[in-house]
Amino acid sequence: MAALPSIFGADDLHFFNEGTHDRLHEKLGAHPRVVDGAWGTGFAVWAPNADAVSVVGSFNAWDGDACPMSRVGGSGVWEAFAPGVGKGALYKYRIEARGRVFDKADPFAALHETPPATASIVWDQQYKWGDERWRRERRERNAPNAPISIYEVHLGSFARVPDEGWRSLTYRELAPRLADHALAHGFTHVELLPVMEHPFFGSWGYQITGYFAPSHRYGRPEDLMALIDHLHQRGLGVILDWAPAHFPADAHALALFDGTHLYEHEDPRRGFHPDWKSCIFNYGRHEVRSFLLSSASYWIDKFHADGLRVDGVASMLYLDYSRAPGEWIPNEHGGRENLEAVSLLQQINDTLARKHPDVIVIAEESTSWPRVTGPTREGGLGFHMKWDLGWMHDTLRYLARDPIHRRYHQDELTFRSVYATSERFVLPLSHDEVVHGKGSLVNKMPGDRWQKFANVRLLFAMQHAMPGKKLLFMGGEIGQWREWNHDSELDWGLLDDPAHAGLSRLVTDLNALHAREPALHRLDFDPAGFLWVDGTDADHSVLAFLRLGGAGTRPVLVVVSLTPVVRSGYAVGVPLLGRWTEILATDAEIYGGSGVGNLGGVEALDAPCDGFDHRVEVTLPPLGCSMFLGPEAWDGVGFERRRPASVAPEAAATPEEEEPSGAR
Repeated sequence: MAALPSIFGADDLHFFNEGTHDRLHEKLGAHPRVVDGAWGTGFAVWAPNADAVSVVGSFNAWDGDACPMSRVGGSGVWEAFAPGVGKGALYKYRIEARGRVFDKADPFAALHETPPATASIVWDQQYKWGDERWRRERRERNAPNAPISIYEVHLGSFARVPDEGWRSLTYRELAPRLADHALAHGFTHVELLPVMEHPFFGSWGYQITGYFAPSHRYGRPEDLMALIDHLHQRGLGVILDWAPAHFPADAHALALFDGTHLYEHEDPRRGFHPDWKSCIFNYGRHEVRSFLLSSASYWIDKFHADGLRVDGVASMLYLDYSRAPGEWIPNEHGGRENLEAVSLLQQINDTLARKHPDVIVIAEESTSWPRVTGPTREGGLGFHMKWDLGWMHDTLRYLARDPIHRRYHQDELTFRSVYATSERFVLPLSHDEVVHGKGSLVNKMPGDRWQKFANVRLLFAMQHAMPGKKLLFMGGEIGQWREWNHDSELDWGLLDDPAHAGLSRLVTDLNALHAREPALHRLDFDPAGFLWVDGTDADHSVLAFLRLGGAGTRPVLVVVSLTPVVRSGYAVGVPLLGRWTEILATDAEIYGGSGVGNLGGVEALDAPCDGFDHRVEVTLPPLGCSMFLGPEAWDGVGFERRRPASVAPEAAATPEEEEPSGAR
């Protein structure tokens, strides 16, 4: 073992201990380097309460005396240099603390062994990117007024190799197949369930042990880079799920790292998650803040991710999350808010916004926490978007009802207008809704086979017609019958069935329409982008509304009929005379419908209706959604309704609280 000139400058240690270091992965961990002409690897680890630390590995027969580490001042950091050790070497840190000796994987390792093995691997990432054009265009692709439609994917179960024991595809094998499929369906972004290393495959990646290492199950870091690079070069953005809300208590990982509660809070009322039986980070500890801040930055800096979707934000924000009275500790003001987590989320979002203003950060949060997507300078959390789980729960609950009962529950669909622009929302139909006995999207629906598919077509059309960005979990687009199973691939053979193929085509056409018509995406986060025509016709279970894109854009009229009844001559108010062109009908035969429609469009009549000066008389298909493009530009500015339509309760309620999310 050789002496190591420290790679930590005074500023590094200061920022680390201050909780503001956002490139800690360049200092801690294992880094091949040359010292005094000798080639080898420098190791650095934070273990302030250890009595002694050494590096053990395949290069020294796991001998704890072969490579002792030295303290770096009073920072809690230990360093060592191992000559001749290079890329591919297995290693761990052997820690002596309080009379115990134990081995730990490197929290900052760039690669770990494939689970269930637990050693870290010395790695030096070398990859030549080819996505310069995409990165130049990223700000426009991620903009609030852009048409964003996200395809959510679990890498291990998208597709498998039958001739090799049904193993999952590697990152590089997946790249062209995923790109082909996502682009064929018109998606603009792919969101990957956590790719960070995790010991339990059934956690779907949400129980992370390697916050700086992609899962070795699918390849090496360069292979994940190649996947992201390929998607970028094909014109697809990539969002990575990231889980800072908790981590597993596996003995080889972060829990009790130096014999003490180092990364997690010591008090179980703050440091143990009752739902997921996992550890909660100590968000108030400065070095832990640097760890998480650096992890968030790492996936953007090193892997060119276009955004992060932050998992479990609600569980971070509330000290009493899933806890009974007496099982939680109030904050310094006596409240339930986790002020340390709040400030950390603000810090992460501010840092990413400063370093990468073209990247988006999305919160999985569905409580009434104010200004999740508001600027931090105004007390907001600083996220760019937030999942609208309230919309998802309400819509799926409504559509699961027999159509004969829907007339009594119309407010489940109209209530969203009360809060629709209070945040910048993503409308998610995510993985959490198709597991654990909840049923696939098709199997949630009532009625016979035809009606089930018609209801799913309605669901997808309403999602694309409502304000907000879109997200669909893999399998939804092909009408997966069974629940998602992470241990098998999607049922791709379903596409040989006309009903499934029709649903797939509808998703393709909805995404294309969503991207083509400015009214369907430009003002997603602006109240001026949506106008009810009539949301009160509960007796017929019909909704009608306009989507507007601002000056110079043509409005889109959306009419939704939620019963299996054909209605002819149904009058709907419109603001413009002329021909309203039918641009989509979910009941079209090419989608598996019955073919009831409006022969390409309808002419507006000079007769008042629904508070407008004009009307169209349309044919409503059974369980169908029809969209019509206005005859000319109309932005609604200055328009006053003759008869305002009351479509939602006067007193705003809170969107439904989120449930603990799936297997963690």
